[in-house]
Amino acid sequence: MLNRKLNRYSMIRRYGKIIDTLIKYEFGYLVDRLKIGEFRPLRSRLRKREHTPAGTMSRPGRVRMVLEELGPTYIKLGQILSMRQDLIPMEYTEEFSRLQDDVQAFGFEDVRKVIREELGSEIKDVFEYFEETPIAAASLGQVHYARLKNGEEVAVKVQRPGIRKIIDADLDIMYSLAEFAEEHIPEARLYRPRETIEEFESTIINEMDYTQEARNAQRFANNLVDDPLTYIPKVYWDYTSSKVLTLEYIDGVKSSLFVGSEELGIDRKSIARAVVESFMKQVYEDGFFHADLHSGNVFIMKDGRIALLDFGMAGFLSPDMRNLLIDELIAITKSDTKLYIEILRDLGSIGEEVDIHSLKIDIDHLLYRYYGRPVKQLDTAAILQEMVGLLRKHQVRVPSNVALLSKGAMTVEGFGALMDPEMNIAEIAEPYARKAMKKRFQLSSIAGGAYSDLYNWSRVMRRAPMKISHILDVAEKGYLKLRFDPHGFDRIVAELDAASNRLAFSLIISAIIVGSSLIIQTGLEPYIWGMPMLGVIGFVMAGLLGMWLVVYILRTGRI
Repeated sequence: MLNRKLNRYSMIRRYGKIIDTLIKYEFGYLVDRLKIGEFRPLRSRLRKREHTPAGTMSRPGRVRMVLEELGPTYIKLGQILSMRQDLIPMEYTEEFSRLQDDVQAFGFEDVRKVIREELGSEIKDVFEYFEETPIAAASLGQVHYARLKNGEEVAVKVQRPGIRKIIDADLDIMYSLAEFAEEHIPEARLYRPRETIEEFESTIINEMDYTQEARNAQRFANNLVDDPLTYIPKVYWDYTSSKVLTLEYIDGVKSSLFVGSEELGIDRKSIARAVVESFMKQVYEDGFFHADLHSGNVFIMKDGRIALLDFGMAGFLSPDMRNLLIDELIAITKSDTKLYIEILRDLGSIGEEVDIHSLKIDIDHLLYRYYGRPVKQLDTAAILQEMVGLLRKHQVRVPSNVALLSKGAMTVEGFGALMDPEMNIAEIAEPYARKAMKKRFQLSSIAGGAYSDLYNWSRVMRRAPMKISHILDVAEKGYLKLRFDPHGFDRIVAELDAASNRLAFSLIISAIIVGSSLIIQTGLEPYIWGMPMLGVIGFVMAGLLGMWLVVYILRTGRI
């Protein structure tokens, strides 16, 4: 009970910080529309308003400043939203992509404690040498250079102590704010705030599990084992846990530092081509891709190979999803709008609220510009960006892995342009796309798909008699039930339930008043203030209950 009170107090304080920050950057109208002003502490209301240059900034810029000021969880939310152009306008995604994750490093004693708890040993018992100053620090953790007892150099990523508790508390507040937004701001429902927070929760919780990042690295290493130009650092599983990740230390030059320098004698064009080709192989052949291949995550090794780092943001495309994306390319090159809309249906992106006729007109206009072009002339990243913006306009929800693919494609295109401004990424992608299309229509692939479908249908047919017999038995006994679950019905039931409770409460108050009046008329002893005491008590109770009901109605705005 005490912990619950403390958590509630902590949440109220956090709400106060959120409200103050929104008001500081001129979003006070949101506080009013969300009806959360009551959570603002009194001393905060009396405090003189802090001066900010918000008036000279754009609205997306002010939102970015709000996220930065609220801390790590909100920065992560902004970074994830930066790749969801299907959810928010492009000017916001571009602004959110500027969010910085650099924070102050935590102390070495905390590092020592986390390693002791996670690995079950002291640092000196595991490592021959461990650098106390981190080589990189972020909101979730920091990286230290170290050397194992056998002399191998490693990079040890240690999670920030207590970060999970902070994120859990912030997620609770985000969910409550999302519910407030859906209830009080009708236009916010278009952006599906609760679904967005659910997706964010899944992403950040997954990112906090370092064993998942280690598995991603291992999978990339297996997929790219035959690539002579790409290197994935080795995972040391004996020294890895959910909060500690130990990888091979890469002795090389960060490509972002290499840009503009010719002193190392490494060909930038070959580096750019190797990274882009690696990404295309990951997408079209492996179905498992690195979604954050910016210059800071690509190291150039002494032998000329490229090493990929930071595997927390990876995307998976099932064979069916890859086939749908290939169909999408075919629909674009053939300007087949009907096929494209059917693909969107298969992706589960089109809901009941989508105006199909209006969507078809806009897609027709977009595809017309690319009709008849060869694949090598298609700017894949630009098409993805334009198409995602169009889908957002029509409230078509893009699956998270497709949005991640769009983000990954644009990131790797930016890397290629940085390293080699003359590079044509579409030309590099063409052979991979053609190979995937060719494989899709090979007789063996068609036969394999037909066999899989035949097996599934045969399984359905084998089970059908038993299922039909069971349904008939249940119907014969009179137990067959139909479930009616229309969209939004729960909210209607809740409103009716609340209204009936208020009506019943009002009737009880009326009954107390009538009963008290009758008692006073009878002159029943004992007396107080010259009137029957029982009647007076009844009137006082009715008055208090009536005042409470009026205050409740005024606070909620519901009669």
